[in-house]
Parts: sequence; structure tokens; C-alpha cells
Amino acid sequence: MTLVIVGIFLIGCLLIATENVTKVNRAAVAIFAGTVGWVLYICFGMDFVTSQHAYEFSNYLHADEWNIIPDNSVAVKNFISRFVFLPYVGRAAEIVLFLLSTMTIVEILNNNGCFDFISQLLRTRKSKKMLWTLAIVTFIISANLDNLTTTVMMLTIMHGIIPSRRQRMFYGSAILLAANCGGALTVIGNPEGLVLWNGGLVTATAFSMALFLPCLAAWLIPTYMISRQLPERVETEWIVMPYRGDDTRLNVWQRLVMLFVGIGGLWFIPTFHNITKLSPFLGALCVLAILWVVNEIFNRKLMNMDAMVDRRTPRVLQYGVIQMILFVMGIMMAVAVVKETGAFNALTEYLGVDEQNPSVWTHGVVAGVISTVLDNFATAINFFSLPDLPLQNELLEGMTDYSCNGLYWQVIAYCVMAGGNVLGIGTVSGLALMKMERMRITWFFRNVGWKALLGGVIGLAILWLSHNLVSGATCLLI
Repeated sequence: MTLVIVGIFLIGCLLIATENVTKVNRAAVAIFAGTVGWVLYICFGMDFVTSQHAYEFSNYLHADEWNIIPDNSVAVKNFISRFVFLPYVGRAAEIVLFLLSTMTIVEILNNNGCFDFISQLLRTRKSKKMLWTLAIVTFIISANLDNLTTTVMMLTIMHGIIPSRRQRMFYGSAILLAANCGGALTVIGNPEGLVLWNGGLVTATAFSMALFLPCLAAWLIPTYMISRQLPERVETEWIVMPYRGDDTRLNVWQRLVMLFVGIGGLWFIPTFHNITKLSPFLGALCVLAILWVVNEIFNRKLMNMDAMVDRRTPRVLQYGVIQMILFVMGIMMAVAVVKETGAFNALTEYLGVDEQNPSVWTHGVVAGVISTVLDNFATAINFFSLPDLPLQNELLEGMTDYSCNGLYWQVIAYCVMAGGNVLGIGTVSGLALMKMERMRITWFFRNVGWKALLGGVIGLAILWLSHNLVSGATCLLI
């Protein structure tokens, strides 16, 4: 049954990697692999429990010496449901609730015109100035919000300004690179960082400091090369008046207040987590609640008058949000059931993944190659599941490559991001770009992908060099 579950998972990964060809939605595949895997697991639960959780199951049966639970299939299923399955659901729900909160924050801000200042910044016909303005704004926003939401929002703004599809393909590619690199820079910028942060494998500041220069290289180098391909002037059209908003009539200072509450609140989440030790999604929900109250207060007159108009949130964003949330949940549950079969332990032993022989850089390169065709989140979750060591503790920070803020987590997080930029299909945001602009993989790689590959390799070299310099300095101090 382990082979069957692993086989279903591998077929699912293949369908996810070839979504651009098969047109089978990756979220549906991930959900199917996760649900069917757990159904098969619990049907043959006795074998898995006795091999993976024999001690815990024995304690469960004899928890009450006066009322010993009979060792039968019902007891096995109850044990799996309560002590094996639910913990994984909780970890996945933490990520999903955080994404849902941040995406709702973006929708509230966008619907109140809080991002209309971006259109003001883009009032130029100089192609290079517009490119760098789009890229810088995207990079900054994606470091605070998830990269899919940022990408679609910026593509929507860009789409309303630049009528030429060929020019939009270049500008959209620059937006994609900035969103992915900016998202990889922080623990709240993409789901991969959230998984590491929620699991106590990294801290927010150390993670960002380690990946700052590599992410900058992976972003700036290809963006500069793209800018050299652009003509001197860019065709633009201005239909929407600036600061118009969407379903509100808020003035500038009210929008600035909402922007401060939304983005400033997200900046406070790492501090909230460090102080309370509660899951980061609770901080995100708190920020959402405060922003929601401010939104109700500022728009109370319009709501009382029933004057709210149709929202301009693009349907592709709404669909993309649902798809991403379901995909994250599905792939985390699918990886969890494969891990519970013991398949990852066997693979770990075969690869020699341990603190004495980590082979971190080899695994990073392999993860980067796989993420060019397979979704980078799915790739990252698989590689994050390989180490099964009792070293993921902040008290052991820096002692091994697998401890808190260890090199392994940084390398994998960076490499899957860099790999996802090469063909464009390695990320959900890349697929959104290709669907919106009807872009082909061959065009993307010929004009953007190889540049992203060059930037990614240079960024990886910077990460390797900085790690060796820090390690050397530490040895000298010791």
C-alpha cells in the first residue's frame, strides 16, 4: 500500500508539472492525491501504525489501566484520526488561514483604492523608468503579501496602462520576477517561508538577512537585462482617473490610514509571534479584523445609503486565491500521508540526509531543477520533509544545517524560487501571467528564462560565499 500511495503522489506531481499541457487544474490534482492517500492509509492503518507509531499506539490503548481500549480496527482508525491526521490538518490550516487573511487584506485595500498611487507612479512614457517602477513596487509589496496576489494585482494595473501585448509580456515578466524574489525574501511573502516559520525552522529576521543579497541578485540581474531589450518609449493609455477608488469615496488620508493599518499590521506579525508564541495566522486575522473595522467606519455613509457599486477585483484574482488555498492544503496533506508511510525516511537514508553528511548544496540544486517544471511549493514541501531529525529547535540555532535557521532551509527556499522563474510554469503566479497574456513557455525562456537562470545561479553563488565567510569568521572567533 505504501507503493500505491507513493505512486498516486508521483502521478499527481507529474500532472501538476504538466498542467500547461494537460489543462488539468493543479489544485484538483493536489486535493485528489491528498484525500485518496489518507483514505488508503486509514484502510490499511494497522500496518502503518505498528511500523511508524507503535509506542504511541500502545500508550493510547493503555491510557487508562482500568479501561483498556480493545486493539481492533476501530481503535486504529480513531488513533489515526486523532493523533496522526489532525496534527497535519492543523499545520496545513495555519498556512491556509494566513494566506486567506492576507489575501482578504489585499482585496479590502484594493477595493478602497489604496493602491491607486501605483498608477500615479507609472505616468511616464519612458520604458525603462516604467519597468523599474513596476519591478520595485512589486518587489516591496510581495515581501509583505503573498506573491500570487501581488502578481495578479500588478498585472491588472499594468494591463490597463499598456495596450501592446508584446510590451506587456516583457513588463509582466519583470513583475513576475520581482514578485517571486520579493516573496522569497521574507517568511510572510510566500507559502514556503510560512511553512518554515510556522514549523520553527527559521526566524523572520535571520531568514531575510540570509536571503537578502541572493534574492536581490536573482531579481536585479534579469530585470536589468530585460530593460536593455525595451525600446526608448512605451505606448500607454490612461482611462481610469487616479485616486478614484472602487466601491468607496475615501479621500487620500483615509486610504493612507487603511494602507498603514494593513501593511503596517503585517510588519508587526513577526513581533506578535515572538512575543506570544502563537501561530502567525492569528496575528494576520487580528490585522484583518482591525482593517475591517476601519473599513466599516470609513464607508459607513455609503453602506447606509446602499451606494456600494460593483467591485473591480478581477475574477482571475478571485479564482487564483481559491485555487492557491486549495492547492496548498492538498499538497501539504498529500506530502503528509507519504511521510506517514515511512517513504521519506527510506529516501532520507538512501540519500544520506543527516547532520554529518548533509549534502545541502546538492539537494538545493536538485530542488531548483525540479521546481522549473513542478510547482515550487510542492517541490519545497517534499524537500522540507526529508530531514526527520530532532534538531529543529531554536536552542540549537546554528549548530547544524538542519537546526533553526540552518543552511538547508535557506538553500531549499531560495533554489525552488529561482527554479520557478526559469520556465514560468514553476509557480502559480507564473501560470497566472501566462494565462493573462497568452504567453508560451518557449517565448518566456528565450526572452526571460535564461536571464532568470543566470541571476539565480549568481544568487546561489552569493549565498554559498556568504555562508562560507560567516562559517570562517565563526571558526576564527572560536
